[in-house]
Formats: sequence, structure tokens, C-alpha cells
Amino acid sequence: MNNKYAVNKWLLLLVIAGLFLTGCSKDKTKDENKCTYSYRIYTPVYKSKAQVRASIKTTAPKNVSNPGKLFIRGSYIFLNEVNRGIHIIDNANPSLPKNIGFIEIPGNVDMAVKGSTLYADLYTDLVTLDISNPLQVVVKKITENAFAYRQYGYARDTSQFIVELRMKDTTITFQCDSRSNAESLASAASIGAQFGIGGSMARFTIVNTTLYTVSSVDLNAFSISEPENPVFKSKVPLGGGIETLYPFKDKLFIGSNSGMFIYDISNPEKPSRLGQFLHARACDPVIADDNYAFVTLRNGTQCNTFANQLDIVDIATLTSPALIKTYPMTNPHGLSKDGNTLFICDGKDGLRVYDASNVKDLKLLDHIKGFESYDVIAYNKLALVVSKDGLRQYDYSNLQNIRLSSKIGWEK
Repeated sequence: MNNKYAVNKWLLLLVIAGLFLTGCSKDKTKDENKCTYSYRIYTPVYKSKAQVRASIKTTAPKNVSNPGKLFIRGSYIFLNEVNRGIHIIDNANPSLPKNIGFIEIPGNVDMAVKGSTLYADLYTDLVTLDISNPLQVVVKKITENAFAYRQYGYARDTSQFIVELRMKDTTITFQCDSRSNAESLASAASIGAQFGIGGSMARFTIVNTTLYTVSSVDLNAFSISEPENPVFKSKVPLGGGIETLYPFKDKLFIGSNSGMFIYDISNPEKPSRLGQFLHARACDPVIADDNYAFVTLRNGTQCNTFANQLDIVDIATLTSPALIKTYPMTNPHGLSKDGNTLFICDGKDGLRVYDASNVKDLKLLDHIKGFESYDVIAYNKLALVVSKDGLRQYDYSNLQNIRLSSKIGWEK
């Protein structure tokens, strides 16, 4: 999914003299001896851990404005609102879904559900919730520092979180010949702009009694044999640029911006690498079935590439996956597969639906345009598509007549 919708929209910048500087521009005034610099100040807003944790609860439904990860459990859709929490959508009638509540979880970008237990990140912590009644969630456990890589959420005082960055544009005027002032500002802005963090699509997944999560460099395993009491078991270094996590049977398929990695989880708490498929640097979601892995590559600011394509990889020999065929795309993001039907979110080019019974010759069944798509889950003859302007559901029970069943719109 586009970084704007995947894990985290915030750009955390280096604090310099109490200011966050994103950039500056020199502009001479009428006085030739005067210069101006415009820059942006980000002021952190702090809350104590106790305050943040006390805010975890179900509240009235809210408008969706910055959607992230999508998860389905029974007749409920759980949709992340980046850094804010999770929308609860009653989908008992897919033709008329209802936004019925919102789970407040500050700093939340990822989640996974098993049975009546929901696991979510709260900045650096893992929160375990009983969702037997989604409208009255109950906090069962908070595992501190489970996601140390998200330390940017902490204030300098580790009993607090930075929960918001408030922005203000500012312009200052100074003597043009005061080189030290200008150079100091330019230097500060340059340093600050280096500090950013983002995410991609699914980074949490559950296989049997193990919760797996990935950071940009590690794979973590938590035992959830007691669902309300997750216990950290292991951390496996993966290298850099890790983006997505997809389970299939006793394997994990991990997408990175340099390739796809296959891990054996027959020993659930000690994943071991089986094989890898490397490609040019590109943003990389991945799904798999018994025979093939489907990898979308797209360009983007984090990925430093111009590749926009679908790679189909033969995984018959897991230790040496091999490329079967590449199909050009516009800007592919999330994808899903139900039997031989393959769905690909192709960014501003909408949703593509293929007959994938012959991977060497995909047949385009439908190309639904007119919206910008990011992620899709296909199940039970319904394709749920997260787009820039709403959550769409398509009925594909008749592949010759795929039709829009419903749409929940949200603020742009």
C-alpha cells in the first residue's frame, strides 16, 4: 500500500534547539542587505503512557480520513486509521455495510485477529484486546517495548509518548551577509529532513498459535498459545528494507524492497530461511499459493526504482525460486487471490482482475477504473478494496459480471 495509507504518515524530524525544521528557502526583500528564510516548526505534544493506555476503548463511529491496514473477522471489517485506532464495520450485509464504532489505540498502524482476540501496536508496545464484543473491547495485556524500532513514538522522558506533531510555518529576516545564520539554518533543515519512517501493507500475521511481526530489519515471533498472554519467543534478523509478511501453510513469504524471502515455520518459534528471490530495488508486496508467488513491484520515493510490474515466481523448489513471467503494470500495490482469480490494485489505474489458471498467460477478466486503489482482500466471492476515497466491495460470484456491491466513502 502507498506509504500514505500503510503504516505511518508522520515524518519524525530531528529536534534542533526545540524546533523541527523541514526546509528553508532564501528570498531577498526590498532591502538588498536583508534576506528571509521560511521554514516549518513541528512542536511535539506529549502524553504519559498511563494517559495513552487509559484511552484504549471503543467509542462512537468516526469518519475515515487516513485508512491503513484491513482485517476481516466473521461479519466484521476492522480498518486501521493510521496512528489513531481501528474502525469497526459491520459487514453482515455487504450491500449495506455499517460503520458502528471506533477502537481508540493511539499510535496504531498494524493488527491481527485470532478468534475473539485482537493484537495491535500502540507505538512501541503490543496491546492485546478481547473483542468478544467489539463495541466494548477489554484490554487484556500490554507488552512493553515489543516494537523497539518504533522508538520515535517516545519522548525523551520514557514515561511519555509523543502523540502529535503540531505544524507552524515561520519566516525570519536577517542580514544577508550573516553567512553563519543562513548556513546554520540550511544545515539544520538538511539534517532534519533525513529522519523519517514509513510502512507498507501487512506486517502482522498469525499462524496457528504464533503471532509474527516484521520491522524493517527483523522477524519477531510471539507465542499466543494463551491468546490473552502473548509471550515473545524469538527475533530473526532479515536484513534491510522489509515491507510485508504473508503466511501460507507452514511458510512465511516476506516482501522487501530488494526481493522476496521464504521462511520455514515448521518450528513456529524458530523460523529458518529456505530461499530468496531477488529483484531490482522496488516496493514489494507478495502473496503465494502451493505453486507460485505473486510479487508486485512499483516505483516510489522509498523504493528508488522505475519498475512497475507483476512478477510470478515458481516456488516448487523453495530453496531456489525462479521467475516465470513478468507482466507490466501502472503502479501496482496490494493483491489477493481466490482460487484462479487474481486481483491487483494498480494504483491510479484502479483494480485489475485476472484469470490466473495459466500463470504464463494471464487473462484480463475486468479492469475497473475511476479510482485509486491500494489494498484488496478477496474472500467468499467478495473483493474488499481500500481506495483513496473509500472502501469498495465487489461481488465476483459471476466473473463475467463483476459488480460494485457497496462503498463506504471517507474524507480525502
